[in-house]
Amino acid sequence: MKLLNLLLILAFLFHDLNSQNLLKFDWKFQTGDNPEWAEAGYNDGNWATITAGTNWESQGFSNYDGFAWYRQTLVIPSKLKKEAFANNGLILNLGTIDDADYTYWNGERIGNNGEMPPNYLGAYDKQRLYTIPPEKILWDQANVIAVRVFDDGGGGGIIGDEIGCYVKGLEQLLTIEPQFARPDHLFLEKGTIRIPIKITNQMKTSLKGTVTLKLLSDFGSSVAVVNLPVSVKAGKSTTLTLVAGELAPGFYNGSFLFSGENNNKKMDFSIGVRPEEIVSPTDRPDDFDTYWMRAKRELAAVDPQFKLIRQDSLSTAAKEVYLVEMRSLGNVLVRGWYTKPVKPGKYPAILHVQGYSSVMIPAYAYQGNDMISFNLNIRGHGNSRDNINPGFPGYMQYNVNDKELYVYRGAYMDCIRAVDFLCSQECTDTSRIAVEGGSQGGALSFATAALDSRIDLCAPDVPFLSDFKDYFKVAAWPGGEFANYFKEHPEVTEEEIYTTLSYIDIKNLAPWITVPVHMSVGLRDVTCPPHINFAAYNQLKTEKEYKIYPFAGHGLPSENYELKMNWIKKHFGLLE
Repeated sequence: MKLLNLLLILAFLFHDLNSQNLLKFDWKFQTGDNPEWAEAGYNDGNWATITAGTNWESQGFSNYDGFAWYRQTLVIPSKLKKEAFANNGLILNLGTIDDADYTYWNGERIGNNGEMPPNYLGAYDKQRLYTIPPEKILWDQANVIAVRVFDDGGGGGIIGDEIGCYVKGLEQLLTIEPQFARPDHLFLEKGTIRIPIKITNQMKTSLKGTVTLKLLSDFGSSVAVVNLPVSVKAGKSTTLTLVAGELAPGFYNGSFLFSGENNNKKMDFSIGVRPEEIVSPTDRPDDFDTYWMRAKRELAAVDPQFKLIRQDSLSTAAKEVYLVEMRSLGNVLVRGWYTKPVKPGKYPAILHVQGYSSVMIPAYAYQGNDMISFNLNIRGHGNSRDNINPGFPGYMQYNVNDKELYVYRGAYMDCIRAVDFLCSQECTDTSRIAVEGGSQGGALSFATAALDSRIDLCAPDVPFLSDFKDYFKVAAWPGGEFANYFKEHPEVTEEEIYTTLSYIDIKNLAPWITVPVHMSVGLRDVTCPPHINFAAYNQLKTEKEYKIYPFAGHGLPSENYELKMNWIKKHFGLLE
C-alpha cells in the first residue's frame, strides 16, 4: 500500500440547517473559454465531471494549461433565509485556485482573485472567500455558480481544501480534525497505520452517518477504502479510529469529506510513512565524475574579473552593501549582492541561492551583524541575464539536448564562482561558509555543497531538480513543460533528455556532500513533493536532519527561516 489521499464521507440526517455546507465537491468542467458559460441558463450537461480540491491534471486533463470553467447548481433552502438576512448573506469559500479566477453567481460576477490575460496576474496562494448577498439568492430554486479559471502552468484549477457555501459566521458548527500522535504527521514505526479522527457537532441535533476512508498513493493510485458508521450527539464530540493498514514508506495525501442531505464538509491533510526508507537509487551516467571535474576545470580557466560597486544608498553605519559583477563558466556575466559588517574582523558567510524565476535583491540578505551575505543571481535570473536569458517557461529546457551546454551545468558553476568570490574577500572566515536556499535554491544548495569542498553547511528547503523520472509522475510541473518540449522537438528522445537531467539531478550529487545538512519540507507541496526531497536526502552519507511542516505547501512558514539561521549560527559558534 502506498499513500493517503484520505476522503472521509459522512452521510447524515438532521434538521438544524445552520451549519450547512450547500456546496457539492463534484463540478461540471470544460476546458476553453466562452463568456456564455457564466450564464445560469447555459446547458452544461455534456461537460466532464471533476472534483474540487485536486488539480485538473490529475483528473484526466494532464499537461493542460490555459482557460477552463467550473459550474455547479445548488438549491438554497428557504429555511436558511432568516439566518442569511440576519448575517448579510452566504460565504462562498473556494479555497485556493491555481492561478486566477473570475467567479459568477447566476451569471453575475461576484468577485475575482488575479487577472486574466492579456493583463495576467496570478493569485494561486490567495484564499477565495466571496460574499453572496441574500437578495441575490433564488430561494428553493436552482442557483448556478460558474468559475472561470486561467492556469499559467503546473497544476491548475480549484485545488484548496475547506471548500464550501455557508451562512456567514455559522460554518464552524461542524468540525473534523485528525488526531496525530506526532505534530509533523509522520509515522516512523513499522506496522498498521491507525488514524484517529475527532468529529465535533455544535449543532442542536444529533448526526448519524458513515465514514468512508479512501487512501491514494502520491502517484495517484488507490490503495484502500474503509467504511465506519458514526453518530454524534448534539453539542458533543466523538473520535473514530480509521485503520489504514500497513503502508509502504512514502507520503500520503488525505482529505475528509462530510456529505449528507444538504450538507457537505471537506478537509485535506497529508502524512508521511518512514520517509528515510524511501528508495530511489542513483542513476549516474558512467562519465558523471569526469563531467563535473571538467566543468570545474573550465570554470577555473575563466578569469572571474570580480568587480564590487558600493551601494551608498543601501549601506549603513553597521553594514556595507555592494553590487558584485563576475565572469562564470563560458565567460557569462553574473551578478549578486554582497553585504558585510563594517566592523573589521573575520566573519562566517552565507551564500543565498534563489528559487526558479525569482530575483535576488539586497533586502534578502541575512539581517544580523555577525555574518556576511552574498545573494546570487544565477545566469538567466534577476540582474544576470545579459548573456543568457531563455525566460520562463523555457529555462529548464534551455540546451537540454546538449549536456555540455545545458543551462544548469552553468548555473551550478555560477554558485561555485560565488564561493570563489567569498573566499577572495579578506573578511571572510573561509572555514565557515554556508549555502542555503529554497526550491531551485534548495537544489543549488545541494549542488554547491556537493561540488565545492569549501562549503561547511548546507540548508536546503523543499529542494527542486531531483529524481526526475518519478518527479514527472508525481507533479504536474515541470513535467508538462517537458511534454510540450517533446512535441516541439520530435527528433529528441525522452531517454536523451533524462540522461542530461541525470547529470544535474541532486540525488546523484548528494553522496558527494560531506558536511552537515538541514532540510525543510512542506508535507503538502505539489511543486516539489516530499518524495523528490527525500530521494536526494536519503542519498546523503553525512550528518543530516530534517524538519517537516505538515500544513505547508511549497511555501514554508516564516518561522522556518529563523530555525534555519539559528541552525547555521549554532554550527558556526554564534549561539550558545
